[in-house]
Amino acid sequence: MKTLSILLIEDDEIETIKFKRVLDSMNIKYNLTLSKNGEEALTILQEENKTPDVIFLDLNMPKMNGTEFLKILKKNAALKYIPAMILTTSNNRTDILECYTIGIAGYILKPLRYEDYKEKIKIAVAYWSNNELIKL
Repeated sequence: MKTLSILLIEDDEIETIKFKRVLDSMNIKYNLTLSKNGEEALTILQEENKTPDVIFLDLNMPKMNGTEFLKILKKNAALKYIPAMILTTSNNRTDILECYTIGIAGYILKPLRYEDYKEKIKIAVAYWSNNELIKL
């Protein structure tokens, strides 16, 4: 079984704990890197030379929000093929359209109930665990 490398960009500590809890409940090997905003995530992607298999990110974050991060990510030749999944509370149609225009791999609304959240994350992570991913 391969190890899925995930970068989670999320400024809310509770959301980070929830995400980790879901991963721990799954029968997968994973490596999770955490970032509190887009600026920090770009530094991680450039400095550590560890390209994640998939990125999950929130839209509403300090310093650099999710869409600003995505625009930079998708213009970078070495990083643009990394699938980026939005994980947010925003169901604003403009946000959704902008993210898909930039080139996201999916848009997940954070449900209020933990069980619903857990189910959505499990499905998304299972999908990327079984997908053929590009490594540059």
